[in-house]
Parts: sequence; structure tokens; C-alpha cells
Amino acid sequence: MALLECKDLSLGYENRAVLKDLSFKVESGDYLCIIGENGSGKTTLMKTILGLKSPLKGEIIFGDGLKKNEIGYLPQQTPVQRDFPASVQEIVLSGCLGKKGIAPFYSKEDKKLAADNMERMNITSLARRCYRELSGGQQQRVLLARALCSTEKMLLLDEPVAGLDPKVTAEMYSLIKELNDKGITIIMISHDIDSSLKYANRILHIGSDILFCKKEDYLKSSKAFSAHGGDYNE
Repeated sequence: MALLECKDLSLGYENRAVLKDLSFKVESGDYLCIIGENGSGKTTLMKTILGLKSPLKGEIIFGDGLKKNEIGYLPQQTPVQRDFPASVQEIVLSGCLGKKGIAPFYSKEDKKLAADNMERMNITSLARRCYRELSGGQQQRVLLARALCSTEKMLLLDEPVAGLDPKVTAEMYSLIKELNDKGITIIMISHDIDSSLKYANRILHIGSDILFCKKEDYLKSSKAFSAHGGDYNE
């Protein structure tokens, strides 16, 4: 059974659909990139998968024991969120909250998990630093460590390299690919088509029409031809 299956989804606001008749499956270990124009429904789709919005129609089915509160999420940041006055350790620890229910305190296991994920993202030395004082790349590592505290199975990433310089962007993509290579399923929204085609094994192109396929098939499609002016070299 697929780790995630969306069947005949229609998504939108106040009964106005922005995306209709969407069906696709994500298998364990996939690296799926979602691409499409602004306003096509990409972020709305992620929020629906997370249970933050209800579909207008259709259903989302989770397999392999996956639950909504066991999905890690790295959203797009607003300027206010970038200026959040908490320590790195506090923000990473907050990733444990979704699985804790009504437990009022962090357990030893929670603190160890946060410490392990900070080490994984190479930000242990920043643990007591204020989040608002960090660079954009450091903040994204913190948020990725936070998301990892929620999951061992699936990460949803909404434009994780937006606003980062080329060197930091390459480092972030490398981190994400390393997590995927170690078994975490990745679903990522990206405007960076070149990197999407480099790292992903599946592509979901949404807009006036929908194409869900393996990367190799996308490269043969008219959409890839148009996006790259008729040429793409991996």
C-alpha cells in the first residue's frame, strides 16, 4: 500500500476550487517535487495533506501506519516568523509537540531527539542562540531539525530554499537528498525546476492541467520541453 494516496481531490476556499480532480500516490522512499504556477494550489495541497484544511471533494489515504501528526512540515516563512525571539533549542524541541498529546512537559526522549536532530543538521553549537539572530540558511536548518522531530517517515517542504544564496541552496538540497537516501519520503514544493529534476524521482505538475509521473517521463513531456526551452541536460 502507498504511504500516501490522494484520490479525486478538489481543493479550495469557501467552496471555490483552485485545484480539481487530483489523484496521485507517494510510495515510501519517494522524492516528489510539486511544481506549477503561483496560485495553482500547491501550498493548499500540502495543508490539506497535513489536515490543516479539508478537501472540497475526494479523500487522502495514509498507509504503512503513517498518521497526520507524524509528518514533518517546513512551511514558507513570513518576516514575522524569521524574527521569532526563541532559542534554537526551544524551536527544535517544539517539533515534538504534535506527537505528545496533552503531556505538559518535554521528556528525556524528546530532548534527546531534539539534540540528535540538531547534530544531524550541524547546528548543535547554535542551541542557545536566539533564532532571530541567525542567517537564513541557519534558520532553515533549525526548521528542518524541528520537522525531523515530528517524523521518521515523511517530510513536507514548502519552498525550502527560497531567499537563500546559491552556496547555501546547494547545501540545503544536499541535506534533503541525504535524508531521502536514508529512507525519509520527501514531498517538496519548488519553483526551481532544474533542481527538482535533478533530485526528485517523481514530479507532480499542477496548473490548468495535471501531470503526475516519474522524472524520466516528465523529461519527455511537452511541459518539460516548454519549461526548458526545448532542452534539458541532467
